Amino acid sequence: MEIDREDGRTPNQLRPLACSRNILHRSHGSASWSQGDTKVLAAVYGPKAGTKKNENPEKACFEVIWKPKTGQIGKVEKEYELILKRTIQSICVLTVNPNTTTSVIIQVVHDDGSLLPCAINAACAALVDAGIPMKHLAVAICCCLADNGYAVLDPNKLEEKKMTALAYLVFPNTTLSVLPEGSSLVEDEPVEHGIITSVTHGVMSVDDYFLCVENGRAATASLSAFFRKNFQQSQRDPSKAG
Repeated sequence: MEIDREDGRTPNQLRPLACSRNILHRSHGSASWSQGDTKVLAAVYGPKAGTKKNENPEKACFEVIWKPKTGQIGKVEKEYELILKRTIQSICVLTVNPNTTTSVIIQVVHDDGSLLPCAINAACAALVDAGIPMKHLAVAICCCLADNGYAVLDPNKLEEKKMTALAYLVFPNTTLSVLPEGSSLVEDEPVEHGIITSVTHGVMSVDDYFLCVENGRAATASLSAFFRKNFQQSQRDPSKAG
């Protein structure tokens, strides 16, 4: 059964992607990431000496600060900060710069759906731009379930409101050629079929969840290819961010 999308996309088709890096001069790394009309800026500051309270001084510490387009942050934004922090900790090498803190600032420019995955992708690009040692890249995607059980990827805001449940999924990208010097896979850590972060909202069956994971993982190929092309272009022309 097919499902009609107002923007004419197929269920598994992503919106147009755009990424630019090194866009902020005072940060150690920065990136903008767009998926359709959803756009996020990410800035990385650090690593700076010292860790915050309740953090392990023997490892590198990360903090995430979420800045909405307007107004103050609320419960949802606090949840986004926590999810993003845990995702970053999972993909970065925490033993290289112990007893330091790196700040990742997320600025929402426009939210037209799939905001958290867009922010995760922006943060990943900014971490690469800052030269933060990473185990691997990560690619994030949102998968929504309609009331008829059909799944769609990368929903816009209107589609999100109509869906019965959604899953934010973050998968590892094993393309090591675009990572900062010193980055490497952790020995004996399989990533080809892994999942880094999984957050669900709404009610979905186990079968529906695995359908979302299957469709999301299939979409990572195009996201990974976009990352690779963008980073390789930047490496060839350092003055051109994306």
